Amino acid sequence: MLATRISFMNEMANLADAVGADIESVRLGIGSDPRIGYSFLYAGAGYGGSCFPKDVRALIHTGEEHGTPMRVLQSVVEVNRTQRRLLAKKIVTRLGEDLSGCTIAVWGLAFKPNTDDLREAPSRDLIGDLVRRGAAVRVHDPVALEVARQVLAQDLADVPDAMERVHFCDNAMLALAGAHALAIVTEWKAFQSPDFGEMKRQLQTPLIFDGRNLYEPDAMRHSGFEYHAIGRSGTATRC
Repeated sequence: MLATRISFMNEMANLADAVGADIESVRLGIGSDPRIGYSFLYAGAGYGGSCFPKDVRALIHTGEEHGTPMRVLQSVVEVNRTQRRLLAKKIVTRLGEDLSGCTIAVWGLAFKPNTDDLREAPSRDLIGDLVRRGAAVRVHDPVALEVARQVLAQDLADVPDAMERVHFCDNAMLALAGAHALAIVTEWKAFQSPDFGEMKRQLQTPLIFDGRNLYEPDAMRHSGFEYHAIGRSGTATRC
């Protein structure tokens, strides 16, 4: 049910982007119904980890074994599979198909805050897509860097010189140094109230792709950022 709520909100967010609405207003309206509530009612870059993917697939498999297709859950999986590539799609739309010569900073590698678990983490899809398009990435996560070194080396084993273009940074601001854009993938508390002035000084271009909708678009515009969130084109900001 939680995975279903996440995929439903992600589909609603994509529709909001298409029609020029703001998913935050939609979320507030939906969640105000006490039968629904606000828990797990956030749009983002997709779910990961060990439990949601495994349990949803197990239910689908059980249904197949007993001749009862689990069509809603099949859609949940498909929506999530697409959503995990959404940040890369937004970056490519903005910066072009060939990202050779581009450096993208990535904040957040674990599939959720307060863990170093990268199992089925959306960051892996994003980094794989960016590196395969020629980009260099500067990545930071408060606790998952060591695990990420091993995981990403395996993910990118088929890409020549890939790990030479993946730079692991112990500091969030250091990851921004000279980058053409920042992509936020995990909603760590440390990322929620950064020094925006220092971010602008470190980034080569004040361009943010926020996969967790951490910031208010209007505030980002007033701070001089070009800000692309999930489902918030109704408040889209571009300098």
